[in-house]
Amino acid sequence: MSISQAVEAAGDGSGSEFRRGVTSCAPVLLGTIPYALVLGAQATQKGLSTLELSMMTGLNFAGGSEFAAIQLWTSPPHILLIVAITFLVNSRHLLMGAALAPFLRELPRRKAFPALFFLCDESWALGLADAKQRAAAGITPAFSPRYYMGAALAMYLTWASFTTLGALLGPMLGHVETYGFDMAFPAVFLVLMRGMWKSVAAARPWLVSLVVAALVYLFIPGAWYVAAGAVSGLLAAWLMAGDA
Repeated sequence: MSISQAVEAAGDGSGSEFRRGVTSCAPVLLGTIPYALVLGAQATQKGLSTLELSMMTGLNFAGGSEFAAIQLWTSPPHILLIVAITFLVNSRHLLMGAALAPFLRELPRRKAFPALFFLCDESWALGLADAKQRAAAGITPAFSPRYYMGAALAMYLTWASFTTLGALLGPMLGHVETYGFDMAFPAVFLVLMRGMWKSVAAARPWLVSLVVAALVYLFIPGAWYVAAGAVSGLLAAWLMAGDA
């Protein structure tokens, strides 16, 4: 069933759109669970309690920065360093929010702010792709808040639940990386990128971002590769906009 048929069949589309968001996110959730368990297990190895981990994942909700924070965690923790790295890793949300801004402009603040709080790589990719598909099909408004929140809340609850479970099971499982769970992290992003693929020409900024991020990662300590990859990709997209 197409998007148009789904919205038409649902009448006002409220409950159906929310379920459609949850259903669309389901394959991504299967890849999220393993690295949520990895984060929870790593947190307990660093001395965090289950409650502390649950508060971090629930209030921050940004897996990349949480992995970075856990890697930097000491007793006592270097708070300023962790905050700086968290900001740096999460800086990509500035670009993600800018990409969604045209679709969120018509939403009232009481809906836009929660949507931005639940923004993560997976919900952003699904929400943006769906909005573009709806726009191409002539559906207005292009952005479906209920679809987006269905995907985002499913992602949020899964992440918070399984990081907590990982913390509880961590002492029994030991180093869960030995089971290959950490490979789920890049696998999810490859799936998301495949869903956004248009053409080789349109993918050139991705390649620029990848190369720059890899070089910075190899030669500059810290998480600067995140910002370098984001900025270089943005500049490449702007410079190559006329060629794609």
